[in-house]
Amino acid sequence: MKLHELRDNPGATKPKKRVGRGPGSGTGKMGGRGIKGQKSRSGVALNGYEGGQMPLYMRLPKRGFNSRNRKSFAVINLGLIQKFIDAKTLDPKKEITEDMLVETGVVRRKLDGVRVLAKGEITSKVKLSVTGASKAAIQAVEKAGGSLSVAAAAE
Repeated sequence: MKLHELRDNPGATKPKKRVGRGPGSGTGKMGGRGIKGQKSRSGVALNGYEGGQMPLYMRLPKRGFNSRNRKSFAVINLGLIQKFIDAKTLDPKKEITEDMLVETGVVRRKLDGVRVLAKGEITSKVKLSVTGASKAAIQAVEKAGGSLSVAAAAE
């Protein structure tokens, strides 16, 4: 098979409907819009409008609250840190900081800080310094003989 022999499956593509091109086309004169009325005119947006009745999206109850100044953290699991240590990208003898995690590519960007979660297993004795961590993550690091310090501004 060559490039010029490539074809779509039969019936996979349809030709574009050309509207208002005479009576023979099947969509001539009014172009499939019917006679008069709001929907036959251009510049009409009726999405969600129910003719004066309270629209559905306004009738449904609203739940929850989104804080305008919430923080979003870059999340990292202990298993991933261990994987990078095994690959010798991270040095467990030095203190592992947020900047070091970004440099080595463990985390793409810091956002409002890095938060460590306990998914996966850590076997190396490491000293971590991050913005936030789950209780389980702190316990897991201490169990492995390391320490995990959390910045005062977190949680």
